[in-house]
Amino acid sequence: MDTTLMAISTMGGLGLFFAVILAIADKKLRVEENPLVARVYEVLPNVNCGACGTAGCYDFAVQAVAGQVAPNGCPVGGAEVAQQVANLLGVDAGETITRVAYVLCQGGEAEAVKKPAHYEGPSDCAAMVQVASGDKLCAYGCLGGGDCVKVCPVDAIYMNENGLPVVIEDLCTGCELCAKACPRGIIEIHPIDRKLVVYCQNHDEPRTARKICAAACIACGICARPSEGTIVVEDYLARVVDYKNLNLDLIPVDKCPTKAILIHDV
Repeated sequence: MDTTLMAISTMGGLGLFFAVILAIADKKLRVEENPLVARVYEVLPNVNCGACGTAGCYDFAVQAVAGQVAPNGCPVGGAEVAQQVANLLGVDAGETITRVAYVLCQGGEAEAVKKPAHYEGPSDCAAMVQVASGDKLCAYGCLGGGDCVKVCPVDAIYMNENGLPVVIEDLCTGCELCAKACPRGIIEIHPIDRKLVVYCQNHDEPRTARKICAAACIACGICARPSEGTIVVEDYLARVVDYKNLNLDLIPVDKCPTKAILIHDV
């Protein structure tokens, strides 16, 4: 037999053999997908942000149908999507608490004191914090690179003229991606009904804090003393420790010398 013909015959035989094996394996090992998975997937936002803790929207749908995640587990979808998922699965949607991102820094271009030497280098926050910590003297404030803006899947954050990120609360889904992207940790996710907010993360002693930023908390304790223990000053920074028992009528917000603590307008 001709060598070429023998090679063709051998390869053809092997191809046919493996094709049969694969066909049998496909039939024996095939896992039929629950049609509910596709229906749940259709109602999800499909931004694949991973904020729900799964690999993406399709994985969330698979786990929701399997009962491994709650219908209200998608923060981007909010209450509306949670109810749609619950209706498809025939279960209770559970309570959906509206959460939004709060930018806990007011030290923008107008308030924060700059370093003597002008910063030249990468403009994103992740790089700045590694290279030279940006051009502001405050080691706790916003770097102004806009990393939070870049990762927001719903365009709910923008940088204002003062070099600070601003959250559009009607669009914010509380997905936490902006908070995770901020190397300074100045973005936190809170229930939207938390009205009293300390817009500062500076832990410098008061004299230093006052020198480097006009909007920094200076640990004066004006807010904490009448709060009945719901606000404390720790490491030179005021912090709300008990929102449940916080009485806003007791807190003299208007007396804060730097306006670092404010009533959030919801």
